[in-house]
Amino acid sequence: MDNKFSDHTQVAVVSTFSALMDTVFKDNINAACWQRALLGDFKEIVSKLQLKANLTDISMENLQALELSEKGHMARAVILSDFQLLTAAGASPSLNLIKSYERDEEFDFISTDVYSFHVDRSPIGTDTFLCTYYGAVSEILANHHAEQKVHVPEIRQQLKELYPATEEEFESFLSEHYFDLHYQAKPGATPVKLGLGHLWRLAVDHPDQQCLPCIHRAPLEKEGEYRLLLIC
Repeated sequence: MDNKFSDHTQVAVVSTFSALMDTVFKDNINAACWQRALLGDFKEIVSKLQLKANLTDISMENLQALELSEKGHMARAVILSDFQLLTAAGASPSLNLIKSYERDEEFDFISTDVYSFHVDRSPIGTDTFLCTYYGAVSEILANHHAEQKVHVPEIRQQLKELYPATEEEFESFLSEHYFDLHYQAKPGATPVKLGLGHLWRLAVDHPDQQCLPCIHRAPLEKEGEYRLLLIC
C-alpha cells in the first residue's frame, strides 16, 4: 500500500489495528494512521440513516436495523468491526451523522469551536480516535506550523481587555474557557487531510504524555452532504 502519509514526520503509518495501538507517541510522533482502502458503500448507509439534529449519534442497533445492499452490508461490517476493536481496547466509540457542528460566534476575534485548529486535553492518559467513512475529512497540523491563539499579540490583548486580572488569574481564565487549546496556522502551513476510511489515533494533552498533543480540526461540510464519522 502506498504510504501517502509517510512524508509527514509527525505521523506513524501502520497496517494493522494492533500496530496502531502499539505505536508510541514520543518526540515528533503524535499521530498514528491505520491506512486502509475500505470496501463497501458508505454513501448508502448515510442515505438510509435519519438525521434527528445537526449532529446525530447513531447506535449500533439502528445501524444493524438498516436494509442494505451487498455493498452496504460490507460497509456496515467495517463499522461494526471498528467498534468491536476499539471497545475491546477500552475506548468508547460513537458513530456520528453530521450535517454541521455548533459554531462559536461569541467573539469575533477568537473561535473555540471544532472548526478551529485545537488539541484535546484529558486529566488521564488517553487518545483521540477518528475515522471519516463518508463526507468531508478532518485535518491535522504539525505543531511547528501552528501558533497558540492566546499567544498571538492582538488576540491576547483583546482577551486581557475581556478579563483584566493578574497574570496567574489570566492564565487560569484561558484554561477554564479552553482558549489555550486553540491554534492558528502559520503563514504557508499546509494541513494534512486525514482521508476517507483510515483509522487515526491522535495524541491528547495529558500529564503523562511524552509528545506535544496533535493539533486537528473538523472540516467545513460540503453543501448538501452529510459526514459519517467514528470518534472517541
